[in-house]
Amino acid sequence: MAERAALITGGSSGIGLAIARALGEDGYSLTVSARRPDKLEAAVADLVEAGIDAHAVPTNMASEEEMIALVEEHTERFGRLDVLVNNAGVGIGGAVADHTTKKLDMQLDVNLRAVYLMTRQSIPLLKLAGAEHHKALIVNIASIAGKFGQGWLAAYSATKAGVVGLSQALHKELGDDGIQVTAFCPAFVATPMTDWVDGVPKEDMIQPQDLAEAVRYLLKTSPACRVPEIQFIRPGDAL
Repeated sequence: MAERAALITGGSSGIGLAIARALGEDGYSLTVSARRPDKLEAAVADLVEAGIDAHAVPTNMASEEEMIALVEEHTERFGRLDVLVNNAGVGIGGAVADHTTKKLDMQLDVNLRAVYLMTRQSIPLLKLAGAEHHKALIVNIASIAGKFGQGWLAAYSATKAGVVGLSQALHKELGDDGIQVTAFCPAFVATPMTDWVDGVPKEDMIQPQDLAEAVRYLLKTSPACRVPEIQFIRPGDAL
């Protein structure tokens, strides 16, 4: 059994990969999932080359069966779960009047339903870790759009607001079990997901490592300190 273990969804690039690398450097054994096997295998190979105990499990986050299998494979390999990072997400722009039901359903499935289901499947292991050291952690990657709804991103904004609300509810349900739940609400982060953004160079965006360092911070706080939400904004961003 690993001394500490983490499971990160959407971990083949960007925020998820940065968090995976930080946790791996800190001694965590990792299960990393993403939808595209080739990209995921390449990312995990880099982690392993750096001396990190990491395992790749390609997963479609719209499939309940695949998510159940993901948690089961993590359990079989590592035997414990101390940190769950629900990072997988999709954003599809467009006016509500023009948005197809398929695009709506995809965002609901991956951005909100998957967070709920992954957490539900992981709670038994997280409770065991919480009982052991009172510092099990769930990080749900929401968005600043979940705090301040954005035009032409209505479905995305609604799902991320749902992630914030789900995180608040989980905090109340799991807080006495040694599990802390924190929603991350970043503005533009320099990842492939923001390649569409015009007028904001990547170097002027929030960096994935900023969120990785926030995970490290949460794991260093005392069991009596709970941080329900962190907003990450750029200089001049409106509040």
